[in-house]
Amino acid sequence: MTLFEVRPAVAADIPRLMALDHSSVSDYVWQLELRRETAQVTANFREVRLPRTVDVKYPRNPLALGDEWMRRDAVMVAVQDGTPIGYVCAVEEHASAVAWVTDLVVMPELRLKGVASALLTAAQDWALERSVRRLILEMMSKNQGCIRLAQKFGYEFCGYNDQYYPTQDVALFFGRALK
Repeated sequence: MTLFEVRPAVAADIPRLMALDHSSVSDYVWQLELRRETAQVTANFREVRLPRTVDVKYPRNPLALGDEWMRRDAVMVAVQDGTPIGYVCAVEEHASAVAWVTDLVVMPELRLKGVASALLTAAQDWALERSVRRLILEMMSKNQGCIRLAQKFGYEFCGYNDQYYPTQDVALFFGRALK
């Protein structure tokens, strides 16, 4: 078991967070099929196993975090032995009592060791403290690890946006009511 703490990010963390390997690998993709008929559009997603493992490039420029982190409502960092090993960013929409998890990154060698779960739990706790009613996670359709994490935590698929990211990739949205 990896020992680490989760705390709010401070300015000194940001260069290390930007330097983390934000990429991932995937064996699956949620493939979008759109069917357009008169007065009707049907969107279907199905999980498709890829013929080979693919490298998934992070959809945003990690260096932008240096300029944007102060505009996020929450940036929490997982730290091990004083070194940042992952982070989560969230933005709150006050009028609708909804918050969005826009980034969830863990260094590759510590993935599947509870770090992402701890960061998501911290984001949920932050949202509950602010009386957020619903938390929504955004992720690329190829981010198998994040999709599995969302499902593990009881989040349900609640939408998508085609060409959402600067990379023109599809974003999937998984949401959950908070109690």
